[in-house]
Amino acid sequence: MVSTEQKRALLEKLQLLRSITNSSALNKTSIIIDASKYIEDLKEKVGRLNDEIATAETSSNLNDPLPLVTVETLEKGFLINIFAAKSCPGLLVFILEAFEDMGLTLLEARVSCTDTFQFQAVGGENEEAVQTIDAEAVKQVVGEAIKNWSESVNHK
Repeated sequence: MVSTEQKRALLEKLQLLRSITNSSALNKTSIIIDASKYIEDLKEKVGRLNDEIATAETSSNLNDPLPLVTVETLEKGFLINIFAAKSCPGLLVFILEAFEDMGLTLLEARVSCTDTFQFQAVGGENEEAVQTIDAEAVKQVVGEAIKNWSESVNHK
């Protein structure tokens, strides 16, 4: 026998799952089906990104210190990936300043700067943004930040 408190908790969890997966389904089964599709889509994205990183690692020329940048448009924002085969001291600051100048807010980020430089982030536009930002513009701004970083490193 399920108590009303347990039913309420289950309904809250289903509503949370529905909102996270952007499901418009109303019944439990459809919400769960939408969630499994959402998870499969995420797995495919992770697989593609891992393939891109592996390709970048194998094809990266150590003489070319500039990182590989990919930007993918999400429903509400962007998925930004930056990878370099070696550590890039100070690069993170240039990238974050570029995001700030562009009016992007980082919603979630993962950074590794030890042996390689890896930056994965989900970013969205600030509420006050006057114009809509597209993925190519984000990639261009990140590329410019990397170029500025590279010039600052080479002039020291």
